[in-house]
Amino acid sequence: MLFNSYPFFVFFAVVFGLYWWVFNKNVKAQNFVVLAASYFFYAWADWRFSFLLLGVTILNYFLGIYINRSEKPMTRKILLNIGLLQGIGGLAFFKYYNFFVTSIADAFALIGVQVSLQTLNIIVPLGISFFTFRTLSYLLDVEKGKVKPITDWISFFTYVSFFPSLLSGPIDKARTFIPQLEKLRVFNYDMAADGSRQILWGFFKKIVVANNIAPLTNEIFTNYQTLPASSLWLGAVLYAFQIYADFSGYSDMAIGFSKLLGFNITKNFDNPFFAQSIPEYWRKWHISLTAWLTEYVFTPLSITFRDYDKLGLILAIVGNFVIVGIWHGANWTYVFFGLFHGLYFIPSILNGTMNKKIKTDKTKLWPTLTESFNMARTFFVIMLTFVIFKADSMAHAFGYYKHMVSTSIFSIPVIDFASVAIVLLFSLLMFGTEWKHRYQDHGLVLSEPMDLKRWGFYLLLMLSLLFFGAFGENQFIYFQF
Repeated sequence: MLFNSYPFFVFFAVVFGLYWWVFNKNVKAQNFVVLAASYFFYAWADWRFSFLLLGVTILNYFLGIYINRSEKPMTRKILLNIGLLQGIGGLAFFKYYNFFVTSIADAFALIGVQVSLQTLNIIVPLGISFFTFRTLSYLLDVEKGKVKPITDWISFFTYVSFFPSLLSGPIDKARTFIPQLEKLRVFNYDMAADGSRQILWGFFKKIVVANNIAPLTNEIFTNYQTLPASSLWLGAVLYAFQIYADFSGYSDMAIGFSKLLGFNITKNFDNPFFAQSIPEYWRKWHISLTAWLTEYVFTPLSITFRDYDKLGLILAIVGNFVIVGIWHGANWTYVFFGLFHGLYFIPSILNGTMNKKIKTDKTKLWPTLTESFNMARTFFVIMLTFVIFKADSMAHAFGYYKHMVSTSIFSIPVIDFASVAIVLLFSLLMFGTEWKHRYQDHGLVLSEPMDLKRWGFYLLLMLSLLFFGAFGENQFIYFQF
C-alpha cells in the first residue's frame, strides 16, 4: 500500500477520522489507533513479516527495560550485545547472506579454488533497515543513559512501527519521537494545512518528476552500449534528478502525513543539490541516516583513530561511508558508492574545511558565479557517482563510464526529446521552487500570505499531476533498502 495509491488514501481517511473524531480524548487510545494502523499498513505489504516486526519489537522492548534495571556493567553489556546481535544479525541474514556467500566463492575462485556454497531464496522484509536502526539507537541510548527505557508498550511499539516512516524513513530517534507520544495531540489547523502542502509537493516530485524520468533512465542504462555518449551523460543527469525527486518526494509525503496526525518527524532533505561541497551535501542528503551514522559509527571511529590526527579522521570518514554504502544493499556497487563518497572528503579534511558551512544570501534571487561554480562542481561529482548506484554491477558501471568518454559526446542524443523536454521543464520548476524556499522546511511552505498567485501555483501542481502524472510507476526507489 503505497502513499501514491488509492488504497492508501482510503486507509488514511479511515485512520484520520478515527484518530481525530473518535479516539481524540485519550492519548493511549490515539497511540493505539496509530499502532493498529501501522501493523495493518505493514501487513498489507506482506503479512508474514508482521511477525518479524512484532518479535523484534518485543525483544527490544524488554531489553531496554532490563538494561536500565541492571546494576552490573557486565550484565548491561551482555543485554546490549544481544540487541545489537539481533539487529545487525537480522540485517546480515536478510540483506547480505547471499552476498557474503557469493563473494567468498568468488574470492576463492580468484586463487583457483572452486568452493560450492549454497545461497538461499531470501525475501528482504520491507523497511528492515529503517526499523532496525530505530531499535539499535534506542538500546544504545538507554545503555548510555541518554533516554529512559519506555515502559508503555503501546508507545514503544508505535515508535518502532510508525507507518508514515516505516518503509523508507526518516529514521527518528526515540528521544525525539517518544515525547510526542506521551502527550495528547490536539488537532492544529495550521500544522495540518502545512502537512497537506508538503504532501502535495511530495506527490509532484514523485509522480510528475521522478516517475516520468524513470522510463528514460531505465532505457539509457539498459542500452548504454548502443547509445552515443551524449545520451549517457543526459541519462546520468536525469538519474540524479530522479533519485532526488523520488526519495525526497517520499520523505515529504511521510512528514506531511505525520503532521496530519500531529507529529513532527525528522527532516530528511535540505536541498542537497544546492550544496557547494561534498561534506555540505551529506549534511543535506538523507539527513536522518547521516545523523544516525555520525553519532553511532563515525564518532566512535574518530575517537578510536584520534591519535592518528588527519589520517585517523580520514579512516573514520571512509569507514563510515563504506557502511553508508553497505546499508543500501548487498552489491559491490553500493560498497564502492560509499567508498568513493568517503574518499571525496579527503581534500576538505586536509585543508580543514570539512565542517565549514556555506550559506547563500537568502535575499538574492540568483546564486553568485562562485556559488554556481561550487554547486555545479559538487553536483558533477555526485552525478557521476550515482552511475554506480544505478548500475546492476561494477562491470555495468565501468562499462557505462567507458562509453561516456568518446567523441560521440558531441553528437545529438538518441532520446525521446518530447519526454526529455517535459521532465526538464518540471525539474526546473521543482528546483526553482525549492531554491526560492531554500531556508524553509519544504518547497511549498507558506512564507507569505495566501493570495491568488499562490492558489494559482497550487492549481498548476494539481493540473500537472492530472495531465502529466505517471501513476503506473508506483514503486519508490528506497523501498528496496
